[in-house]
Amino acid sequence: MSGGFLLSSAIAALLTTTALPAQAAPSSSFDNPPPDKIVIKVATVNGSGCPQGTTAVAVSEDNTAFTVTYSDYLAQAGGDSNSTAFRKNCQLNLIVHVPQGFTYAIASVDYRGFAALQAGASGMQRASYYFQGSPNTASRSHPFTGPLNDNWQATDSTEWAQLVWAPCGVQRNFNINTELRVSAGSVNPDKVSFMAMDSTDGDISTVYHMAWKECPEK
Repeated sequence: MSGGFLLSSAIAALLTTTALPAQAAPSSSFDNPPPDKIVIKVATVNGSGCPQGTTAVAVSEDNTAFTVTYSDYLAQAGGDSNSTAFRKNCQLNLIVHVPQGFTYAIASVDYRGFAALQAGASGMQRASYYFQGSPNTASRSHPFTGPLNDNWQATDSTEWAQLVWAPCGVQRNFNINTELRVSAGSVNPDKVSFMAMDSTDGDISTVYHMAWKECPEK
């Protein structure tokens, strides 16, 4: 017998020692959730969008949610931008301990940030999700076009039947690789365009919703 359980966790700056307040779980109803404690640990955080010292990771007191805050996750192009600045990425490697007999999958993710794209410029947010050692990878991309000077939001969602579940009875780290890309275009190549995975006040975050189900009996 299976049931869905939505677990909220938020993302925003990386690997400083600052503890952030945990996000509360959403009020969505659920059936047959895991009866015991769930533990989420961030094993590594790597990438050009989250260099060491530019992020903060905090886990909630009950270990069922985590928050990562980005302070330097920004891709830009045009003007005097560095030739390598058009693409930035960040990979989270997570260790998720679940109660015996249960497995999990990422059901949906809400990404937020700020974009300043000139007319003719474009941007893209992309994310890939996969379990270590597994050939199955779920990827989603969200394009943006200029002119745009506002907060942006992108949501990845997967139907229950299409979810990529963690293998039952085996500990596999879960990887989330996010990416921002910006192209200056040919209309205003002398002007800077950028996309950031954060906000002007640092409150924008990425929220992960995890679905749970019981493993089949052997």
